Amino acid sequence: MKHRILFITSAILVAASLLFVSCEKDSPAQSNVLVVHASPNAPGVDLLVDNSKKNSSALAFPNNTGYLKVASGTRNIKVNVSGTATTVIEADLSLTKDASYTVFAVDSVSKISAVVLTDNLTAPAAGKAHVRFVHLSPNAPSVDVAVASSGAVVFGNKAFKESTDFTPLDAGTYNLDVRVAGTSTVALVLPAITLESGKIYTIFAKGFLGGTGAQALGAEIIVNK
Repeated sequence: MKHRILFITSAILVAASLLFVSCEKDSPAQSNVLVVHASPNAPGVDLLVDNSKKNSSALAFPNNTGYLKVASGTRNIKVNVSGTATTVIEADLSLTKDASYTVFAVDSVSKISAVVLTDNLTAPAAGKAHVRFVHLSPNAPSVDVAVASSGAVVFGNKAFKESTDFTPLDAGTYNLDVRVAGTSTVALVLPAITLESGKIYTIFAKGFLGGTGAQALGAEIIVNK
């Protein structure tokens, strides 16, 4: 009787294991996609993946969707004027399983286009944060990003639509200057930027040089992880 109970228990465990493996195989491969509205004078937009709308309310400048789970493989991505069928950006993206991506809608509304980056979300070392810079101000010149107190350049000579890799920096609070590349001319001051240990950030330049109100030259920080 004891042997029979052991046999039945073993059979149940094996069946459960096979079921778990089967469920894993049947689970669809997914990727992570974050969309950022970085076109200063464009209206609110909707995000569609394979013609399925992913946001519940209009995505407005300079906000983002956060990471969305999207089936891996080749996906058709559309950015539409919110509440309409008017497509302003369309692209077929090849998404790798478990990989993460950021899609920026950039430039002025008459020339709106997409910048797509692959996001390396590898955890920073102890006491470090990972930071990247993306230049998304359409009419601003190439820039350096420097530490205000020392003048040390953290990210150098980036033009519109260009980006850096995620770079390890000591956790802490920084005052940063965005300067015209190769000069000491400060175009934008970024005071009290706090970087937490273990976090991953994207800082992007936004708005128009000479712009006013919501369209003024500025910066936005995304916490990727």
